[in-house]
Amino acid sequence: MERKRITVVIGTRPEAIKLAPLVLALRHQPQLCPVVVTTGQHPGVVDEVLGILGIVAGTDLGVGSIDLGVADAGSGLDATAAAVLARFGALVRADRPAAVVVQGDTTSAFGAALAAFYQRIPVAHVEAGLRSGDRLAPFPEEVHRRTTALLADLHFAPTPDAAARLVAEGVDPAAVHVTGNTVIDALHMIRGRHVPYRDPRLAALEAAGLAALEAGESAALDAGQIAAPEAGAPARRRPVMLVTAHRRESWGQPMERMVCAIERIALARPELVTVVSMHPNPLVRKAFARLATLDNVLLAEPEPYGSFVRLMDLADVILTDSGGIQEEAPSLGTPVLVLREVTERSEGVVAGVARLVGTDTDRIVAEVGRLLDCPGALAAMADPGDLYGDGTAAVRCVRALAAHLGVTMT
Repeated sequence: MERKRITVVIGTRPEAIKLAPLVLALRHQPQLCPVVVTTGQHPGVVDEVLGILGIVAGTDLGVGSIDLGVADAGSGLDATAAAVLARFGALVRADRPAAVVVQGDTTSAFGAALAAFYQRIPVAHVEAGLRSGDRLAPFPEEVHRRTTALLADLHFAPTPDAAARLVAEGVDPAAVHVTGNTVIDALHMIRGRHVPYRDPRLAALEAAGLAALEAGESAALDAGQIAAPEAGAPARRRPVMLVTAHRRESWGQPMERMVCAIERIALARPELVTVVSMHPNPLVRKAFARLATLDNVLLAEPEPYGSFVRLMDLADVILTDSGGIQEEAPSLGTPVLVLREVTERSEGVVAGVARLVGTDTDRIVAEVGRLLDCPGALAAMADPGDLYGDGTAAVRCVRALAAHLGVTMT
């Protein structure tokens, strides 16, 4: 029997992280053939993530490498969306896969879902049902995910709350499957691999912390940018705060307020090491550049996914406006302060492992202080649990997809 081709569309690094486990799960089904199509929305980093998680498109999948190269269409949302729609539309019109799988809320996911819908090819939406309630926050992701729900035939909701939202919007309950989030599958796959840091300063920071914890000896960081504790200070692991920020709605004044807060925290707490993972966007880099003069702030280039998981695990607290980190960090037991006014991942807030703090400088400073000065408050937010899944979400997605296509799982 000819294998049914399942086209899996990946445009960005988060999509690569969250769809890699599903591609691997599809491999194990002899009647299904995963075909990875990268759109080129985030060129370079997608292949890197897929390689770390064991996928090399066009080699070990037994299919030709397919990349739509939409980066050459221009940097605007309209140009990217138009390029994905046209180029992926031409691909599926010729190839006619049994189904198309998209993930989340990116321009690639939205464009590919629309192209597949136009060809009446079934669309499966991974991480369906997330809603912030504000169509402009996050922008444009909230509209992308709502629109993709209208286009999809199968909805893989990461949590019961996400599934309930879809049903409340009129989606057929039979088309909604609670699977958990595939990012937890990826996290389980990568956490034990001990992928090395690219930045030697991060390795030094981790080593210093381990030395203080295991040997009770003070360890200076010799990388030249993070100052060691003063002579005579008690030997202990220095607390670490990880910061990421990149969203469009954060640009401008909101980001300036974030930076001001981080500066105040760093100056008031010389024992705290703040690691800022610098997004490639020039506007973000310009906003954070002034922190480079602070001895206890490390401005680091983005790490590959494997070592970034280590960094999240190392941190005592994370400040972020990212969506995925709101899922990953709680699963690692790292408290998250969310630099947004609203979030589509309300489960973490309700469970107490994430807290919305917005972008007000005084509030950010106060919330960080509350956690660092009160071990009980920090511990209360550091409960890993299985809020977003148990690491088997991809298998559940494939099982539902196979049933929809009339394929018997092995």
